[in-house]
Amino acid sequence: MTDVLLPAEGLLFDNDGVLVDSEPAVVRAWTRWAVDSGLDPDEVTAAVPGRRAADTVALFAKPEDVEGAVALVTRYELEDVAGTLAIPGVLDLVAQLDAVPWAVVTSGVRELATARLRAAGVPVPPVVVTAEDVAAGKPHPEPYLTGAARLGLDPGAMIVLEDSPSGVRAGLAAGATVLGIGRTALDTDATVVVRDLVGARWTGEGLLLPDAAVLRRP
Repeated sequence: MTDVLLPAEGLLFDNDGVLVDSEPAVVRAWTRWAVDSGLDPDEVTAAVPGRRAADTVALFAKPEDVEGAVALVTRYELEDVAGTLAIPGVLDLVAQLDAVPWAVVTSGVRELATARLRAAGVPVPPVVVTAEDVAAGKPHPEPYLTGAARLGLDPGAMIVLEDSPSGVRAGLAAGATVLGIGRTALDTDATVVVRDLVGARWTGEGLLLPDAAVLRRP
């Protein structure tokens, strides 16, 4: 086998599970909210990945209670950012992107997304698309269409890096090439799936993925 090159002019990164490992904190915060609300924590935490907090809360709360619940969960998550770590390979990859158009496109709110990036030592790019910036969250393509537009690029010239099924669907619906991160992405239609971003390299023509990291090829 050989390394895999995905041609592109720029990159659109999901945040949680792609740039930063926030899963333990996410589980703790949403479990806390579920217990507060008399809900099943397992059911609530299973609904979180790839969704905006407001969309998750709306599955379990009355419409008039959504805004307050989102504020509470966000506070719980902000109180728990200190241990956030970068996903393996991320810091080496983003250090190569000084002249490359790239953005973060996340279902999280801006304050939380930037706090996690900073806690993990990941630079915050000029373009960060968050829950506040879109009317429809993932799996709708709007978040990734917005990210591409703000970078001034066609979505078809972008690579979306995603770990969740809803995020993969959003990237594909936007017309981008989608790189799945982690084994969960093997159950999606991501163009290529890798274990993590260790050894990933920007070549000037696209993203070169080392054979050792590739779990599924095009």
